[in-house]
Amino acid sequence: MIFPRPHFAPLAALLLAAALLPPAKSAGRSLEERFVYFPERELIATPADFGLDAREVWFSAPDGVRLHGWYLPGDSTAPLLLFCHGNAGNISHRLENLVLLHRLGLNVFIFDYRGYGRSDGTPGEEGTYNDGRGALAWLEENGWAPERMVYFGRSLGAGVALQLALETPPAALILESPFPSIAALGWHHSPLLYLLLGWALDARYDNLNKIGQLRCPLLILQGTDDDIVTEKMARRLFDRASPPKKYHPIPGAGHNDTYEVGGAPYWEAWRSFLRDYTP
Repeated sequence: MIFPRPHFAPLAALLLAAALLPPAKSAGRSLEERFVYFPERELIATPADFGLDAREVWFSAPDGVRLHGWYLPGDSTAPLLLFCHGNAGNISHRLENLVLLHRLGLNVFIFDYRGYGRSDGTPGEEGTYNDGRGALAWLEENGWAPERMVYFGRSLGAGVALQLALETPPAALILESPFPSIAALGWHHSPLLYLLLGWALDARYDNLNKIGQLRCPLLILQGTDDDIVTEKMARRLFDRASPPKKYHPIPGAGHNDTYEVGGAPYWEAWRSFLRDYTP
């Protein structure tokens, strides 16, 4: 099955739209709902459609928002991968990726942020962090200690996974197409508009100023042809992080096709990192 690709919204479009909104603090909330987060409610497939044995999970964020996810058991001796997805679609748009991750033998837990798929609520930066905290609480209640987990965040989800890793350190952290901050994206894609209208955004995801505090092994995966989050942005994060750390460029890959374009070297980077840094 071919699904529409999740994407990161161009900041130029976001900021142009800001010019049409009244100069009120509430404009930031409206902008984020329209241009930072692209949730879809309908689940277009299930794990069973891809031959995956998955448990449907309902859990709550610390602020009480009811959330939905899937738990996919793997090798009992393998770590668990907590998957924080990007800013568009929902967990059902990641099923092809879940099949490939499951082939590594990993146990996987993927969840939808508030406002995505079957999860209640409305997305926002602190809300996404709370959703990740709720996912961790559910996992710990079901026997998974953080030191047996690997957090995986792609694009927007990199900011969520990083925040969780700072609060509750895992065995290791894997970030794919990670960006320094919303501000960095704004300055890169449309500096004049961001200078004029960046005030209208509440979301910051200030990953660059956080990553130096990380105290677990890090792998960054980045497409060399990504025109949304450039390789230079990902390398800024990598350079700021403390060792142990690994950087794996994916020649020819853009923002949304990393695991397809990367081929065997991409998956070997996963295997090697997991061998080196997980129990």
